[in-house]
Amino acid sequence: MPVTTAAYATDTLPGGTVDAVVIGGGAAGLNGALMLARSRRSVVVIDSGTPRNAPAEGVHGLLGLDGTPPAELYERGREEVRRYGGVIVSGEVASAEPATPSALPASSASSASSASSAEGDPSAGNAPSAEATPPAGDDPRFTVTLADGRTLTARRLLVATGLRDVLPDVPGLAEHWGHGVVHCPYCHGWEVRDEPIGVLAVGPASVHHALLFRQLTDDLVYFTRGTELDEDTRTRFAARDIRIVDTPVEEVVRADDGGIAGVRLADGQVVARSVLAVATLMRARTEGLEGLGLPIEDLPDGMGRRFAAGMAGATDVPGVWVAGNATDPTAQVGAAAAAGALAGAHINALLAIADTDAALAAAKSGATAV
Repeated sequence: MPVTTAAYATDTLPGGTVDAVVIGGGAAGLNGALMLARSRRSVVVIDSGTPRNAPAEGVHGLLGLDGTPPAELYERGREEVRRYGGVIVSGEVASAEPATPSALPASSASSASSASSAEGDPSAGNAPSAEATPPAGDDPRFTVTLADGRTLTARRLLVATGLRDVLPDVPGLAEHWGHGVVHCPYCHGWEVRDEPIGVLAVGPASVHHALLFRQLTDDLVYFTRGTELDEDTRTRFAARDIRIVDTPVEEVVRADDGGIAGVRLADGQVVARSVLAVATLMRARTEGLEGLGLPIEDLPDGMGRRFAAGMAGATDVPGVWVAGNATDPTAQVGAAAAAGALAGAHINALLAIADTDAALAAAKSGATAV
């Protein structure tokens, strides 16, 4: 149930080979791009315009920016990346895969990184890098193809595609997503404090979910929806005055003002609620990335799937990093942005080593020729 943000001016896709392509224009992707651009790396962000938190009224728990609307936050982020020469392209990635030698763009001379050109323009050092020889085996290349057929080649990839929240199939639920229907007590909890809240159970994860929302309201109802709830948990819920409803849920009832009036049960009873909390099924966005062969793993309790990643977002595929909700589904905006920054710094560090290796090889080749 992705929500598309408002359209914005898109940059021209550069030719040649760029240092990095960031797939995803949310907090993780933009912060990764910012780190790379500030390191004078040529970086292109491919943004589908469908961030996970688009339906939310504001981003919370983000120091100094608490309450900022997501669209405003990302607009600021795009401006910051562009300030340092980064390129933001609106589009969908149709495929991303290792580049074959025949697919690499022709080399051309470049002086974009010279000190004289950089003094007058902070973005001058971020022009697409050129190569006099094919890349070495430990300095890979990737071809990224957009849905409209345009392509570009990158030395490194940062996958920051985020995830999709999948709601349980309850009639009337999806229309309230991001407003009356919430999933994160840290993202939305304060805003729904003291409201009559209902937890729609989806499995074991919902038990802890209920305890977190109980911190926010004294009026909490737990709808089991056919999930198991042992006697120990029922006793614990009773101790916290959490009411348990085992009758099957039929639908979410819409209020006259467009919000939530309550939950209709199979016996016809309507339990009045104004907010519903649900632990969503979280699935990393993988479309178009199959050609990379990135490892994917299941989340505990069947709650979704994520890209597997190690330190700083490095993956088992050389040259590819992952950051944000695509690999850490529970990360809030601040944590996702921090992960993007760490991945961007790691990418730059390894590119610096690859650049030095290439320069050394070229110097040795020149010495041998003489």
